[in-house]
Amino acid sequence: MRERHEFALVGYVVMPEHVHFLMKEGVKGNPSYVIKALKQCVSRDLRKPTIGPGGRSLAFTKRGEELPRFWQPRFYDFNVYTNEKKKEKLLYMHGNPVRRGLVRHPGMWRWSSYWFYERGEHGLVKIDPVE
Repeated sequence: MRERHEFALVGYVVMPEHVHFLMKEGVKGNPSYVIKALKQCVSRDLRKPTIGPGGRSLAFTKRGEELPRFWQPRFYDFNVYTNEKKKEKLLYMHGNPVRRGLVRHPGMWRWSSYWFYERGEHGLVKIDPVE
């Protein structure tokens, strides 16, 4: 998705029922289009029947039944213009699992960009550093 729409992923946190992305707008499309495409791709993949042991899927309805909604109908954006605001947003995002009581420290939450900013280590998803 990142290559197709040419945006930079600055930070992320995947929560049980929502996700936070901090991205730099790319040359192709705008953030609304990128989020729409990302949501469609993830939903399509998760609704496929699982193949192999340990696979994950939302394809749990019977044929002909309407599938449940995976994503919220819209997303909320916020423009970031300064490095200070970028740091503020990253601190907020990375602290989300702690505030929710899921972990005691942001570094314990595997599904985030926290360790990239703490130690320069890429986690599950590569981060594109942006000044």
